[in-house]
Amino acid sequence: MTATQQRSTVAGSRRSRRADRGQGIGTRLLSVAAGLVLLGGAVWLQTLHMAEGEIDDPITYTGARGEVVDARRFSLRLDSFLAAKSIQSGTQTIGTDNLFLVVNVSAKSSLKPYHLAQPQLLTADGKRFDATDRVNNDLTMAMSWVQPDIWRSGRFFFEVPSSELAGAHVVFGLNKEILVEPYQPEVEVDLGLDDEGARKLAASPQDVYSTDKK
Repeated sequence: MTATQQRSTVAGSRRSRRADRGQGIGTRLLSVAAGLVLLGGAVWLQTLHMAEGEIDDPITYTGARGEVVDARRFSLRLDSFLAAKSIQSGTQTIGTDNLFLVVNVSAKSSLKPYHLAQPQLLTADGKRFDATDRVNNDLTMAMSWVQPDIWRSGRFFFEVPSSELAGAHVVFGLNKEILVEPYQPEVEVDLGLDDEGARKLAASPQDVYSTDKK
């Protein structure tokens, strides 16, 4: 009897330890599952936060005048620029109290056609100037399709004070109506104008820049 009782006690103790181990594994699995749920919630909250801010930030690819800048979805090269006192198109001539900056660019896309958006001029102290709306869009490259692997050339027009030219960059992107997704690419090109170069450019603008084809 005593031996039988001892075996029963030992067997019961083993069953208890197995049950404890089973409960421990179950508890750990529940803890892991709960951790994954919390992690998923944290990622979701972070995504929501990014959607309100960082997710709208573009990916910026930089370069200098004359360089081909590859922004993955499109490539762009700023070929040249000049200053003018007035812009002439057909029988219409418009003047300015500042300067017209005419920027000549070439671009191609990688996979499908895009339209470039009107660019912005970024000054050395962080101010942004939109391309002027006094020149019709159809005279700018914004109206041309940028095709895969085919270079297209065109121009954009700014109206800016001469004091803002030194250290200026031009920022190009895709039309947001065409590309609606986070982290849109943009190309930022340094015009390469130091103080002396900006003074020379402002001191010798063309009297009239004609958009008419010759």
